[in-house]
Amino acid sequence: MRKVLVLISSAVALVALTACEPKRGSDAWCEKMDKVPKGQWTLDDGRDYTKYCVFNQKPEEE
Repeated sequence: MRKVLVLISSAVALVALTACEPKRGSDAWCEKMDKVPKGQWTLDDGRDYTKYCVFNQKPEEE
């Protein structure tokens, strides 16, 4: 029973922490990416950083 409780608590914590992530392309996301070493970026991160932060294109509102 304890293992199930730990598993559920971990899943809830993961969802809660993921929800705090700034939206890709927002000003907060650009500031966050400025602090991440470039070697840790994915190809998508580099593409989106260039598109949204360098060329200042804003993501479409959903």
